[in-house]
Amino acid sequence: MNPSEQKTELSEAIRKHREFLFPAVANYYEEPLALVKGSGEYVWDDSGNQYLDCFGGVLTVSLGHANPAVNEAIIEQVNTISHTSTLYANKPQSDLAEKLSEISPGNLKKSFFSNSGTEADDTAILAAKLATGRQEVVVLRHSYSGRSATALTAAGHHTWKPVAPQVAGIVHAPAPYCYRCPFKLEYPSCDVACADDIEEVIKTSTSGEIAAFMAEPILGVGGFIVPPKEYFGKVAEITRNYGGLFIADEVQTGWGRTGDKWFAIEHWGVDPDIITSAKGMGNGVPIGWTIATPEVADAFPGLTFSTFGGNPVSMAAGLAVIKVIEEDDLRSNAAAVGAYLGDSLEELKDKYSVIGDARGMGLMRAIELVKDRETKEPAPDILLKVFEETKRRGVLIGKGGLYGNVIRTGMMLNSTKDHVDQMIDALDAAFRKI
Repeated sequence: MNPSEQKTELSEAIRKHREFLFPAVANYYEEPLALVKGSGEYVWDDSGNQYLDCFGGVLTVSLGHANPAVNEAIIEQVNTISHTSTLYANKPQSDLAEKLSEISPGNLKKSFFSNSGTEADDTAILAAKLATGRQEVVVLRHSYSGRSATALTAAGHHTWKPVAPQVAGIVHAPAPYCYRCPFKLEYPSCDVACADDIEEVIKTSTSGEIAAFMAEPILGVGGFIVPPKEYFGKVAEITRNYGGLFIADEVQTGWGRTGDKWFAIEHWGVDPDIITSAKGMGNGVPIGWTIATPEVADAFPGLTFSTFGGNPVSMAAGLAVIKVIEEDDLRSNAAAVGAYLGDSLEELKDKYSVIGDARGMGLMRAIELVKDRETKEPAPDILLKVFEETKRRGVLIGKGGLYGNVIRTGMMLNSTKDHVDQMIDALDAAFRKI
């Protein structure tokens, strides 16, 4: 069925969603979609409409819906043993930890598994505090780390903070947002002032000795903000000069998403003390992961455990995801198809003045919409119209940014140029109509 011919009556799933779930549970589109089936790059709603999924459940379905290899691993593990808790060792967990030690950069070796990116980041912050004996953590404006008390305090978006910050010791620094430079400078003549300012933040807003600096290599919810190439090298050095550890939050950027490398931070040649991830690691199965150097991991005192963290089913899924990425060379595919997507978005930018910026790496690409390219006034109202038009044309996209004016795309790592063309055609038609 053509999505433009959708039924007008309220679906049973949406009616119950509105009646029995917290109203704060976010939904896209004027009329929420109830998705019932997925296969590869496509999903179907409960009215039978088919859509190209270009956001993958927020960059989570990394290998396509119902990927046969991942599903086979999950089913085999469920039929063997599905739960042990971390009070017992299990082979899938040990095997995955070993594999992650092999593919992670630098001296990262020891893993802790949890259920989500939120828990992974919480674990990383706690580990940094325990390892350094310090309490203060520097994070970035425009960042997002999850929905626990610590993560919400760390969030650099007022829109994601239902209450005032609750956790002491978290300090925000300016983001490396070149399109909207907080210092009103231009790269490269700016000499990456945003990186140098981290030292000023530490000197003026902390005790002068920090536990960690934590950042997404590409700011995800912030609108896929890509820093200058010198940024993380400078920041890591400053962080360590003041006694802190460098935490790379790879919840959205990991698993080849940015092309060629397993992790985005590798593009800048920086070895973190801790990496966190989730989302695409499980292709839709709940999973969270924190890996640290032995020095950091071994400083974690006493006892800790996670009821569902490290469960055999999620671990089997994680192993299967890595195997598919390796065997199908999907990191290279993300680089090649991602470059094609980047060029296509630049062509749209040249065609429509409402697109102020096109940015990203690999298959993590975005366009920022503005009412005027000179003033850069955000255009969230136009984004909402584009959303509805692309949905009518059978394409689902994502959004983000502090101002709600950034279209985010997170296509599957095994997507093709034909899938890119389908999405670009829908965007082109939407902009043309609007």
